[in-house]
Amino acid sequence: MNKKKMEMLKRYRFLLVMLVGTLMILVVNPTLGRHVYGLAWDNILGMLGVLPPIFILIGLLDVWVKKETMVKYMGKDSGIVGILLGFFLGSAAAGPLYGAFPVAGVFLNKGSRLSNVLIIVGAWASMKIPLLLFEVSAMGFKFTLIRFVMDIFGVLIIAYSIEKILTDEDERQIYELAKKMN
Repeated sequence: MNKKKMEMLKRYRFLLVMLVGTLMILVVNPTLGRHVYGLAWDNILGMLGVLPPIFILIGLLDVWVKKETMVKYMGKDSGIVGILLGFFLGSAAAGPLYGAFPVAGVFLNKGSRLSNVLIIVGAWASMKIPLLLFEVSAMGFKFTLIRFVMDIFGVLIIAYSIEKILTDEDERQIYELAKKMN
């Protein structure tokens, strides 16, 4: 096999292993196998409903927002503005967490500080406004407020800890990988 095919197999080996595993389930237990493939199909349809709007918004962000503007508001010297903007963008975002990663890639390509991008992803994962409204109605205001404040500190601690732990080479590789993905 040539090198390109080997790289392709290596890249998609998990998918291939899962496909073989689910085919074996389908052969051994057809009812369970059909259920597994039904769930997989539902997940694919769910992703197809979410990802196209996210990619359209990413494209618009990439075209409409100049790199200089992004660096000013989200770059290394953005300070509290970058932090607040990161929290706002993450908590106002719609869609599941896997939608945050292409968005993070665009922000990295535009020169955003890594910790600010991590804040967006962290807020996207734990601090969405619709989730907070539901949580207030289900768990009460006091619980929601305590969890929200803890999330703010948790996201900040994680974002800045990761940024401090990474070497300059690690950070450079992250930015290069983000460029390759777009």
